[in-house]
Amino acid sequence: MNAPVVLGLLGSIGTLIFLFELLRRRHLREKYAVLWITVSVTALVLAAVPGLLKGLSDLLGVEVPSNLVFFLALLLLLLATIQHSFEVGRLEERTRTLAEEIALLRLDLEQRTNTRQPPE
Repeated sequence: MNAPVVLGLLGSIGTLIFLFELLRRRHLREKYAVLWITVSVTALVLAAVPGLLKGLSDLLGVEVPSNLVFFLALLLLLLATIQHSFEVGRLEERTRTLAEEIALLRLDLEQRTNTRQPPE
């Protein structure tokens, strides 16, 4: 085995172990883990079968196989960023709604406690 194949295998196996450890400790949610496990398994397959990337790049008409890897990685990161932006926007809206609800509940509580106090 040559060095790039060994490095690819070790890197993808190490990433899988790291992902499973993050899942075990509940530091990574399952919906995000599916994406990264898929990426790691794909990297493992491409590292184990180096001719597969060359064949895929020939099929798609890409001159240099590493350019295909970089393009796919860029596409993956773009999609992950869009998905995270969507989630952040949704969470910001939810946080604003909850803050407004808390403010209304506090106002209601203050009004109720002020009406029950005897005049001085």
